[in-house]
Amino acid sequence: MFQNVDGDSAPSRSPFDWHDVRFIGAAAGRYALPDRRADDTGKVAVYACRLCSISTRIAVIVGPVVGKEGETITAHFDDFGILRGKICRKLQSGFAVRLTLSDAERNKLSGKIVWQKKKVHEQVPDKREHKRILPRDPRTILTLADGTQMPCFVIDISQSGVAISAEIWPGLGTPMAVGKLVGRVVRYLDVGFALQFIQLQEQSQLEILMAPPAGIAEESGAVG
Repeated sequence: MFQNVDGDSAPSRSPFDWHDVRFIGAAAGRYALPDRRADDTGKVAVYACRLCSISTRIAVIVGPVVGKEGETITAHFDDFGILRGKICRKLQSGFAVRLTLSDAERNKLSGKIVWQKKKVHEQVPDKREHKRILPRDPRTILTLADGTQMPCFVIDISQSGVAISAEIWPGLGTPMAVGKLVGRVVRYLDVGFALQFIQLQEQSQLEILMAPPAGIAEESGAVG
């Protein structure tokens, strides 16, 4: 009996199980749920996400919209390319996707995972004026001027602003709060929009201030 990447025992293994590898670390990307339509035009909504871990069978992803188990997902990450599969389970911090790959694609992905594990140790430091960080938990709550609240995903955050992915596309200049951080929409991104804070924030306080009030994320369905 052998232990597979998911922690399950299996009586036999395919040739790919022998060289199965896993990468655990943050990688920014985007995803879509092709079975859903964003509006009457039939356009599929694309959201920002973060890849938390990946093997040649399973990818664990955090994003603003969690699909149902069995729902198809298409995701793209610069280091791993386009990944397709089905959501196999919801997790406290996101969802797991069982990847749909041919034998050749599984081999290719295995090589990318090995390469990424080596490359991650050679990253160049961010030298921008206000360093952008990837929060440990990117899920939080967006509050609009009329009091409406909705779950959102923080792509990255700095002392001066934050990049957001959510199910809305507010107009430029729209005021809103991300957690306790207040700002205005200053530009659009491919997968969301950016807010500029009304005042510069302490970097050490960013993750504390962007966090949703206790219990709000679960009640609003931010995840699961």
